[in-house]
Amino acid sequence: MTLLAAVLGLAEGIAVGAGFVAFLTVLDIIPRLVHITGIGDRVRGLERSIIAGGMLAALVDGLDGGLGLAPWIMIFVGLNMGIFVGLFAGALTEVLNVLPVLGRRLSLQDSLRVLLLAFILGKTMGSLFYWLYPGVWEP
Repeated sequence: MTLLAAVLGLAEGIAVGAGFVAFLTVLDIIPRLVHITGIGDRVRGLERSIIAGGMLAALVDGLDGGLGLAPWIMIFVGLNMGIFVGLFAGALTEVLNVLPVLGRRLSLQDSLRVLLLAFILGKTMGSLFYWLYPGVWEP
């Protein structure tokens, strides 16, 4: 049973990671983020920080107790996370005008609204399930 849980966990991680990379690639999030922030000469650092942040977030999520850091360090970490989320949201907002173009390229003009509604409803239902049934995720 433990082996099955490990295989399923690895498969879920690969699926989420592949989806995240596809999201960043298809919607050109990194170039938009570079354009918004004006850090064209430090793109590699931005890419490395996104990778490190994803890996650290996965590690902290796996450690149920957190890292046990001092409160002043957590304030710094939280501030940086907020800055990143704000920049990421800004880049995503700028990219949302790409969805109609992507729909035309993939011949999804007729079903683009349905696809967007499915994204919204799926995220909403997943969030509600996560918050309303917290015991489901605990072993």
